[in-house]
Amino acid sequence: MTHDQLKNRHREVRDTYPPNLNLRIHRALSWWQRASLADDDDGRYIFLWIAFNAAYATQMDDLERPSESVAFQGFLEKLCGLDLEKRIDALVWEEYSGRIRVLLDTPYVFQSFWDFHNGKITEAEWQKRFERGKQKAHYALGSGNTPMLLGVMFNRLYTLRNQLIHGGATWNGSVNRKQLRDCTQLLGSLVPILIQLMLDNPNTLWGEACYPVIR
Repeated sequence: MTHDQLKNRHREVRDTYPPNLNLRIHRALSWWQRASLADDDDGRYIFLWIAFNAAYATQMDDLERPSESVAFQGFLEKLCGLDLEKRIDALVWEEYSGRIRVLLDTPYVFQSFWDFHNGKITEAEWQKRFERGKQKAHYALGSGNTPMLLGVMFNRLYTLRNQLIHGGATWNGSVNRKQLRDCTQLLGSLVPILIQLMLDNPNTLWGEACYPVIR
């Protein structure tokens, strides 16, 4: 579906939907639309990540807040469980399987690679983690476990997000552009499916949106 189609659908149902869900969908749609207007991969990826974050992030006390990887995994498992039409499966296994395999072999979107180069862990440790992550992904690929594979992939996407948001990359730079393009295309295809699933399942417990509107 296009942005306008999803926006019009939301307008038709929002009066009967929970306020927190409406806020999530409204924000996610706004950032997805902004991403479509960006004429560069760096900007588009950042806006797509904000759209994803607007949809999934939940208000929690700091003591209860899980790690990002745990939060991603739980949210992705929920989405795949709700996806009765298997739209996410089709995306992962038919459209992006080749690019996902390439990204899994790319160290530049693996956080432990950078931890090694920053002196936080040894070379052997980052390589061990890298191989362990690839083994988990290959098991998911072999068994058709979409949530597990997406969980591994989102750890890579999160590393790329950190590089951009924290100034660890040059805008429109010449290095590592292919993985940025691949990650941008994957996230750009996933976000509208995510919004559709939220629209399809208003009675699912999505949690309280972060930073509610205060009037």
